[in-house]
Amino acid sequence: MQRPVTGDRSTAIPSPRPSQASFDAGLYYARRCIAEDPSWSLVTVPHLTELCLQHIVHNFEKNPILNYLLPEHQRKVLDRLSTGLPLAVTANLVSDEEYWKRCCTERWKLCDVSNYGDSWKRMFFERHLENILKCFTPNTTDPKQVLELIPLCKGYVRKLEVDQFLPPVKVDQKEERDDLSDTGSDFESGEASVQHYDLKDLITALPHLEELHLTYGVKDCGMNFEWNLFNFTNQDCCNLAAAVKMCHNLKVFKLTRSNVDDEKTKILARNLLDHPCLVELNLSHNLIRDKGAQALGKLISRSRLEILDLCNNQIHHLGAQALAQALAEKSTLTSLNLRLNCVEDKGGEAIGHALLTNTTLKSIHLGSNNLSEATAALFSQVLAQNTTLRSINFSCNHLGLDGGKQLLEGLADNKTLAELDLRQTEVDQEAEYLIHQIVWANREAVRLQHTTTKPP
Repeated sequence: MQRPVTGDRSTAIPSPRPSQASFDAGLYYARRCIAEDPSWSLVTVPHLTELCLQHIVHNFEKNPILNYLLPEHQRKVLDRLSTGLPLAVTANLVSDEEYWKRCCTERWKLCDVSNYGDSWKRMFFERHLENILKCFTPNTTDPKQVLELIPLCKGYVRKLEVDQFLPPVKVDQKEERDDLSDTGSDFESGEASVQHYDLKDLITALPHLEELHLTYGVKDCGMNFEWNLFNFTNQDCCNLAAAVKMCHNLKVFKLTRSNVDDEKTKILARNLLDHPCLVELNLSHNLIRDKGAQALGKLISRSRLEILDLCNNQIHHLGAQALAQALAEKSTLTSLNLRLNCVEDKGGEAIGHALLTNTTLKSIHLGSNNLSEATAALFSQVLAQNTTLRSINFSCNHLGLDGGKQLLEGLADNKTLAELDLRQTEVDQEAEYLIHQIVWANREAVRLQHTTTKPP
């Protein structure tokens, strides 16, 4: 047998004795204590401060002591708080925006905080309250769900957008007949059967409410469609009008797509007379006719309204004449939208005459009103005299070739009009181009003026 050569490591026989390091490691593992408790581990015990913070988070609902902690400890607690805690605990205690951001993003997929004054807490309470109102079923939902929320959210709600109001659940036909026989009035029972939630107790208790956007109807009703799902009753209107009247800080009120007719418009206008703060009223996509427009004409004269939107109603020349009279006499309106009505030339001329003397209106929309050359002729005078108007929309009317030429003549010396929409008006193409050039030059002059006057 060949013996290993001295110095030849490739053929060296390994030493049976382990190294000192291996011995120490083996000794460590051999002497390790194994606890009988299977949940026991060798993890280092947390600091006492950490254990206290964990206990505070775990028991926050029973003992919310956030304000007694140091700022750095408050931050750690807020980062760990559950978004499912009762609002009665967190509403008036937690002001941290990061916590309310988590509450919003975990609940809703789309969260544009810029629509809520960049406040996540305001967004949460406004949308939470809106969801409760959209799902509220009269005679079924407990009103306490809304009333108990008022003390928690009243300091943060500034705008409410409710695009659905559910009617009461339909009762059994036999019970309904028995009720009718007791009351003796089919109509009154029918009104009561579809009466929606009364907002009076809610919105009068919200001191910072400035905007209220409402639509009385049901979304996604599908095969369960019935006309009474979209019935904005007289009692609903009376309740709403009384509530809005008492909401003294309200600046914007929108009631759209709710089948508001002349009688309901009169009720609303009567309660909004001399309102201290209301500056914008939107009643578009309703059923308002001349009588309702006449009531709104009185409201214009006795209010601080600046924006009035009556788009897509049924206003004819008598209603337009009433609005024109208000514009001529006493008005603070800066914008009037009458698109998709039928004021025709009698109404258009009345508004034109009013604008010869009016000094407040900056924007008027008369699109799709069956206007013709006669209205264009009068507005030619308006363009020559009025220095307040900035925007006029005549789209989808029948102004014709001569109407376009007269508007061009009126614009010859006008330096203030920045927008004149003549789409689908049968105006000559050359005249429309020249009008566009004048309006564009006016707009550029205003832009340059703002640029030069803007502070560095």
